[in-house]
Amino acid sequence: MPTIVHKYGGTSVGTPEKIKAVAEYVKSVRDAGNSVVVIVSAMGHTTDELIDLMHKIAPNPHPREYDMLVSTGEQISAALLAMALQELDCPSVSLTGGQAGVVTEDIYKKARIKDIKLERIRKEIKEGKVVVVTGFQGIDSKGDIITIGRGGSDTSAVAIAAALKADVCDIYTDVTGVFTTDPRIVKEARKLKTISYEEMLELASLGAQVLHPRSVECASIYGIKIHLRSSTRRDETGTIIEEASKMENKEAVRGIALDNNIARIGLLKIPDRPGTAAKIFGALAEEKVNVDMIVQSIHSAGTLADMAFTVEKPDLKKAMEIAKKVGKELKAEEVISDPNVCKVSLVGIGMVSQPGTASKMFDALAKEKINIEMISTSEIKISCVIKEDEGKKAVQLLHKTFGLDKIPQ
Repeated sequence: MPTIVHKYGGTSVGTPEKIKAVAEYVKSVRDAGNSVVVIVSAMGHTTDELIDLMHKIAPNPHPREYDMLVSTGEQISAALLAMALQELDCPSVSLTGGQAGVVTEDIYKKARIKDIKLERIRKEIKEGKVVVVTGFQGIDSKGDIITIGRGGSDTSAVAIAAALKADVCDIYTDVTGVFTTDPRIVKEARKLKTISYEEMLELASLGAQVLHPRSVECASIYGIKIHLRSSTRRDETGTIIEEASKMENKEAVRGIALDNNIARIGLLKIPDRPGTAAKIFGALAEEKVNVDMIVQSIHSAGTLADMAFTVEKPDLKKAMEIAKKVGKELKAEEVISDPNVCKVSLVGIGMVSQPGTASKMFDALAKEKINIEMISTSEIKISCVIKEDEGKKAVQLLHKTFGLDKIPQ
């Protein structure tokens, strides 16, 4: 009997009516002769509401208690969905991540999944039940409830699908698939029938919020095909995320991402000698500040350099404090920051075999007098930092320049 894994996001189980609709659909899939395991997120904005409640009690709670609190949202969804299935005479059981055998690192709030012990899930499946599992959580070596970071329910679903050796992991959400860019920015954005793990991982990491990057990474490692589809238009095919070897990519660019959640920091006229970069970024790493793009430029004299890098906007204050401290030690002329920037990125496996993508991008931006402040590239990605108020204009321009409005649907 085939085993199918479903994952439903918060909007898909946001009301009692939506939960009942999900239950009816899950029952139909089971009645068609499949074993079904369902992973659920918390209802709607439950997690945000729990965090707001927490802040009214304890602004800086112990991480263990934080995880104990926010993990309850998924337990509500799982129990309600199991009840809805039982009301339809469909055998079902809800399990927490720990009961389902999800074992994590001993790190609160953002642990990685180490193992899935399937004994309980297999037992319930063998008894003919639909197994509903809480996403976003597991247990550590002490038996404590641990969460795996915001958006972690996607990762839970893919990890469980991999452990069960499922043929596909269906992720149901409030979008119909992966688009060439955000349809709210470009109305001509096209839904992609397929996209590679590498392209999806880049887009997810660059600001496209349809899938959590760690879920794509997990799917790539274990070869799990993801079908991203709409929870309200279930008869409609969504987007398949799979190995690039199974796809035909004719386009150099397959997607464009816009990230407004970045800020730029610069240390001006610092010594150009071994160890300088290590000192700057080592200090940031010690304080758990994630750095994205890094650009170093040399002054004509050859003994001084400027170092610029980007961080997420919530980390700007902490990062500037660190940068100023290190800058003082390095005798930097000035330490500056700019929160009014954004990152526009082109992504596509076809770039590897089609030269000229970067020059075409830079030329298009130049013709519209959009200044590029930083550039970062990989084999399948080109990212530019520009002024934040020019971000949407740049996305619209590049979407047309690279003909993404003409990709067949």
